[in-house]
Amino acid sequence: MTSPRPAPTRILMLDALEVGAETRDLVKNGAVSIGNFDGVHVGHRELLARTRANADAVGGPAVVVVLDPHPASVLRPHSAPARLTTIRRRAELMSELGIDALVVCPVSIEFLNRTAEEFFDFLIVQRLQAKVLVEGPNFFFGRDRGGDVHVLRTLCEQAGMQLEVVHPRIDDGRMVSSSRIREAISAGEIEAANAMLQSTYQVTGRVTTGERRGRLIGFPTANLTDIETLVPENGVYAAKVSIGGNDSPESTCDHAKTLIAAVHVGPNPTFDEEQRTKVEVHCLDYDGDLYDRELTVEWIARVRPIQKFSGADALTAQLRRDVENVRKLIP
Repeated sequence: MTSPRPAPTRILMLDALEVGAETRDLVKNGAVSIGNFDGVHVGHRELLARTRANADAVGGPAVVVVLDPHPASVLRPHSAPARLTTIRRRAELMSELGIDALVVCPVSIEFLNRTAEEFFDFLIVQRLQAKVLVEGPNFFFGRDRGGDVHVLRTLCEQAGMQLEVVHPRIDDGRMVSSSRIREAISAGEIEAANAMLQSTYQVTGRVTTGERRGRLIGFPTANLTDIETLVPENGVYAAKVSIGGNDSPESTCDHAKTLIAAVHVGPNPTFDEEQRTKVEVHCLDYDGDLYDRELTVEWIARVRPIQKFSGADALTAQLRRDVENVRKLIP
C-alpha cells in the first residue's frame, strides 16, 4: 500500500491576506519561516521540517513567506543572483515537506524601507498572526538589515510568540547555501549541486525553432528559450526531460512523459558560433514534434565540455559517444 501524496502547498499573495478573512484563516495562528528559500536546499529543508513540527505543536498551519523578487534585485539589480527555482517549483518542493502555504511577499523599495519593528508588526503580527517563528542564525530583516535573530527574539517575547533558531547545515566545512549551489551549477558541478539540493536541479523553457543542423546529422534537438532560472556551465549533459503541453490537442498524448536526453549548453564552435549560447535538447528514442512545447530539464551529470570539431562527421561521431555515455549515466 502506497502512502498518500502530501497536499499541495498553496501559493498565496500577501495582498490576498488583507482582503479576505478566509485566506487569512489559512495562515494565521501557525508556525512561520521567512526567507527567499531559493532552491529549497538541504539547509532550507531542516528549517522547513522544524516549521512543520512547530505547526503541529501549536495546532496551526506551517507557513513559509518568500520575499520575491530577491531584495538584491531591487537594491542592486545589476548584481542580483540568478534564480535557482521559480515560485511554483519552490511550492512543489515544499509540498513534499508538509508546508501548507507559501505566501509571496512582493519586495519593493517601500517594503525594504520598513524598520525591523515595522516589518515585524506589518508582516508577522498583523498579516500572519504567527504563534511560532522558525529562522536561521543569519536571518536579517528591516531597513539596512537592522534586525537580527537577537532583535527578533526580543520582538517575539514582547508579542507572546515563540522563536526557534535552526543552525545551518555544514558540508565539507562550508555552510550549504543558495550561493554555494549557484557556484556549483555555474561550474558544471551538477552532482554536487544536486547533493546539496537533495533534489534534481531543473530548468523549464519553451521550444522554439533553431538552425535544424542537428536533424540533418541525425541528432534533432529542441532549442529551449524563456528559461527563468540559472543555466549550467557550457557543456554536454545527461538529463531527464518532462514534456509539458501546449494549446494543440495532439500534445496530450505525451504530456508529462519523462525521457532521457543529451543536452548541449553553449555555442556551436564547429559551425563558428563562438558567441551565441543555446540550450539544445536531444531526446533519446523520441521523434515527436516538440515545437512550442514546454520542457522541464532535470540535470543529472556533465558529460564533457564544449569542443570544436574538424567538421560534421567528427561531430556526429562524438555525439554518438555522448549518447552512449548518457545511457550509462541514466540506465
